[in-house]
Amino acid sequence: MIRRLFISIIGILTLAGLAACSSGEKNTRVIMQTDLGVIEIDVYKSRAPLTAENFLYYVDNDLYDGEGFYRAVRPETDPRGLGMEIIQGGLLGMESVTAPIDHETTQMSGLSHTDGAVSMARDEPGTGSAAYFFISIGDNTSLDYGGSRNPDGQGYAVFGQVVKGMDVVRAIQLRETKGPSESEVTSGQFLTEPVKIIGARRK
Repeated sequence: MIRRLFISIIGILTLAGLAACSSGEKNTRVIMQTDLGVIEIDVYKSRAPLTAENFLYYVDNDLYDGEGFYRAVRPETDPRGLGMEIIQGGLLGMESVTAPIDHETTQMSGLSHTDGAVSMARDEPGTGSAAYFFISIGDNTSLDYGGSRNPDGQGYAVFGQVVKGMDVVRAIQLRETKGPSESEVTSGQFLTEPVKIIGARRK
């Protein structure tokens, strides 16, 4: 009886250990230091592998160092009246240094644009790049697959989640947005002064 109990306990501990390892493989923590504080992001490599790996390429090659967050959308500046709230950042020149990747929809990943979701910006599906990513503030499910934000209904590709530093994200969103815009769609959304990304590293 004692032997069976011992074996059962060992089995439970082994399964717990495997689950922990599996969980550790799924999420990679990235620490992003900005002028306004630190943002910690869990990157979901198993749920959105192409998108996650593209983001991690920029992290691992120090491509975000010295770049920044340059766009903040608040309900009053959302031209489509959907109450969208996000901040967008990446390379300040907004030019990708990697080839575009296939679009991993939220239908594929099972993720959603809820508070703190980290997602990849794009034009047409399949043009996304971690050169420009954004963080959701509050519920922005219109950005999900089948949502009303995009006429194509494909939404954007969530690949991570802010786990610490949403106060920093919200502080960025509240910065002055009098920067120049070449499009009416983004009028009143560009920060007057970008918030610098000092560096981004895996934890």
